[in-house]
Amino acid sequence: MSEVINVSASPHVRSKMSTSRIMFLVIVSLLPATVYGIYHFGFNAALLVAVCIASCVVTERVYELLMKKRSTIGDLSAVVTGLLLALNLPPNSAWWMAIIGSVFAILVVKMLFGGLGQNFMNPALAGRCFLVICFTARMTDFSYDSFTGATPLAVIKDKGAVDLMDMFLGKIPGTIGEVSTVLLIAGAVFLIIFDIIDFRIPCAYLVSFVLFMGLFSGNGWDITYLAAQLCGGGLMLGAFFMATDYVTSPITKKGRVIFGICCGLLTGVFRVFSSSAEGVSYAIIISNLLVPLIEKVTIPKPFGKGGEI
Repeated sequence: MSEVINVSASPHVRSKMSTSRIMFLVIVSLLPATVYGIYHFGFNAALLVAVCIASCVVTERVYELLMKKRSTIGDLSAVVTGLLLALNLPPNSAWWMAIIGSVFAILVVKMLFGGLGQNFMNPALAGRCFLVICFTARMTDFSYDSFTGATPLAVIKDKGAVDLMDMFLGKIPGTIGEVSTVLLIAGAVFLIIFDIIDFRIPCAYLVSFVLFMGLFSGNGWDITYLAAQLCGGGLMLGAFFMATDYVTSPITKKGRVIFGICCGLLTGVFRVFSSSAEGVSYAIIISNLLVPLIEKVTIPKPFGKGGEI
């Protein structure tokens, strides 16, 4: 006697954690660094945050209206993209630069490739890199009111001395969201506790970066130097909040470790062997492009596939 078994469409196992809730928790985790950045840099920082978020949301909605697609702004992914882009901008950036970067991030990198889940690189980082290419002088100028000096990493690259405690607490020039390492770590711990991000990517990122800098920077294993490198240049912001992006990072455990190592090594290469003192944005974007190759070698074969006949 035969039995008919009906199998529902995949996925067969669903998480109670919705996209909008994940994005909301990411926003909450970024609030301490955001509020401090606004306090640290003043009104223009608040303006940039507001303009980036509004531009990302409006761009996504207008595109959906023109293409007659259903609205997806309720999933809060556009808000997260706008917030991350703003946190990666120098505090003296012009408001129109924020709009240009936001439109590029949402329209070109996200929506034209199919929307959330289809983009091949992190939209916020792509928007930042686009602005760096178009407005290099303004995107590398971190002077603002009383903060007129070079960033700590630029000082280190010129063999100068920096105050490590100021870097950890955030009393330094830099982008809006990168300056306070302690608040970024607090936000990262929040995401790990709620199981929003996988610790494998940031851990592999930071460990491989430290090993590379210890071997090739010329400063050996100087703890102060390595700690300064970890606290500066948006490394914590990139490692915990952008390299861990679900869409642009591998889905396998081994793949995430390899991805994190790629990010760490590339960041080290940019900081040691290029004229740039930062390197995080380009390192993550290049690693995003390597994800299909990483998954090709790390995703296990289905049971019974590839056997000899």
